[in-house]
Amino acid sequence: MGTRTDHRERNKGVRRIVVGVSGTPGSLSALHRAVAEARVREAELWVVMAWQAPGGALASRSACDVPALTDCRAAVVERLREVLDGAFGATKPGVTLAGLTVRATPGAALVDTARGPEDLLVVGSGSRNALRRLVRPSVARYCLAHAACPVLTVPPSPLQADLDEVQRRNFWRMSLDARELAP
Repeated sequence: MGTRTDHRERNKGVRRIVVGVSGTPGSLSALHRAVAEARVREAELWVVMAWQAPGGALASRSACDVPALTDCRAAVVERLREVLDGAFGATKPGVTLAGLTVRATPGAALVDTARGPEDLLVVGSGSRNALRRLVRPSVARYCLAHAACPVLTVPPSPLQADLDEVQRRNFWRMSLDARELAP
């Protein structure tokens, strides 16, 4: 059985833990798991929020209005602060934390940030139904396919399935018996 020193030696190579956030329940689960990994590995935690210019990739290629881009970036910085405040509140995470906003698609932003083999990339796998897969590609799959470092995918909270069911029933105006949700 290993000692704590052995554990530190084994994880000494991990320099940074990089995690992507968007404010969704899945990304918050990934953020809390990344904090735990950073504590255990005594690593820095880099929290990344990706953003794109209004209009997406097409607008990014054209000569975009600089004040509009500045306003977008400022809004994303504020959103990142809100997500971190919501995740941790008054308590500090207990690790060295850096917030980073990156103008790119989420997968590309995370892979570019966690580019060293000594990094660890943490992503939420989210709940993925067939329609969402068609409309929006999986960030976790992109990271698994393109990352130069280990990738830790965090499954959605068991409560997420219950939330999805409630939202589905609300959308279709179906009655809901709260006893169905209780274990």
